[in-house]
Amino acid sequence: MENIQKISISEQVYIQLRDRILKKVLPVGAELPSERELSETLGVNRGAVREAIKRLQQARLVRVRHGGATQVENFEAEGGLELLPSLMVSAQGQVNLEVARGIVALRKALAPVVAGQAAVHGGKALADALKPVIANMQTTSELPKLQQLAFDFWALVVQGSGNVVFKLAFNSMNQTYLAAWNTLTLVMQDEFRDVNTLAQLAQAIEAGEQRRCEVLARQHVELGSRALNAALGTA
Repeated sequence: MENIQKISISEQVYIQLRDRILKKVLPVGAELPSERELSETLGVNRGAVREAIKRLQQARLVRVRHGGATQVENFEAEGGLELLPSLMVSAQGQVNLEVARGIVALRKALAPVVAGQAAVHGGKALADALKPVIANMQTTSELPKLQQLAFDFWALVVQGSGNVVFKLAFNSMNQTYLAAWNTLTLVMQDEFRDVNTLAQLAQAIEAGEQRRCEVLARQHVELGSRALNAALGTA
C-alpha cells in the first residue's frame, strides 16, 4: 500500500482498498488489517479509515463480522451495477478489457428493448423532447458535441421508456461510460455521426412503432459495438 496524501483522506483510503478488492489482491474471505494497522500503514487518522470501511460496506465489498473483523465479500455475487465504473477504469486510468467487453454486450442487448419500450410509453411527448437534440446534431460536425448530444438523446429515451429498472441500469452504465468518455470519442465516432438513424428512431417513437424502434436502435448501437470490439481486440 502507498502512503496517503492529506487531501480527501477518507476517499483516498476507500479507493486504495476498493481497488485492491476489485483486482482481487485482497481475495474473497480475506480479513482486512485492523483499523489501527491500516491507520499506521497508510499514515492517516483512524476516523478516515473508519469512514472508508463504512463505504466499502455500503458497496457490499466487505462485511464486519461478529467480533469486529472486516472480511472481503464476493463482489461478483453480492455487488451491484454501481461497481461498474470502478471496475471499468482503475484509479491509474487503466481500462479493464473484460469489463469493457461486458459493457458493450450489455449495451447492445439493452438498447433495442429500451427503444421499443420508449415507443410504447413515450410517444409524441418523448419525440418532441428528442427533436431539438436531433436538430442540434444535424447542425454540427464537431465530434465532442455529437458525442454529448448522442448521450443526451439516449438519456431521454431511457427516461421515456417508463421502466425504472432501465433507468437505474442506465445510471450505472452512464457512470461507467463517463469514466472512459475521452477514450470513446474517436473509437465510437461512426455511431455518434449516425444522426440519420437517430432521427428515424425519434420518428418511430412518435408513431409508436415498437418493432421499428428495436430494429433502428440495434442498427445504431451496432456501429459502436463493432468499433469498440475492434479496439478491444474482440472478434
